[in-house]
Amino acid sequence: MKTERLVLHFPKEVADKPIVVNLVRKFDLDFNILKAAITPEEEGIMVLEIRGENRSFDEGIRYLREVGVSIQPLSKDIIWLEEKCTHCGYCVNFCPTSALSMVEATKVVSFDSQKCTTCGICIEICPFKAIEFRF
Repeated sequence: MKTERLVLHFPKEVADKPIVVNLVRKFDLDFNILKAAITPEEEGIMVLEIRGENRSFDEGIRYLREVGVSIQPLSKDIIWLEEKCTHCGYCVNFCPTSALSMVEATKVVSFDSQKCTTCGICIEICPFKAIEFRF
């Protein structure tokens, strides 16, 4: 069984096609849409958590690429700029998934990209702009 959080970039030529539903129908994959911005005849982006048996998962990923969807791991799109971070902990209070946390003993903020769902709250509230989306 494989589970991954991925960012899918849809070119405008396929943005109105039933591509994601085919992951379920053709490849028996489960998915959870974490974030999406797709408009017909415009480029789109979707953040998904996809889960399925290894072979089906790999076939589903191959299908996405064949129809023109580019794929990258979610961790490449959420960037924590540690050099800008002052470890004030403000973001920790607002992170709904605990992707941002503070080690109590050292008072240092840490970021776990595997927990992040790209909700964007941290980006909006960080006074030091220490977190960025790179879509």
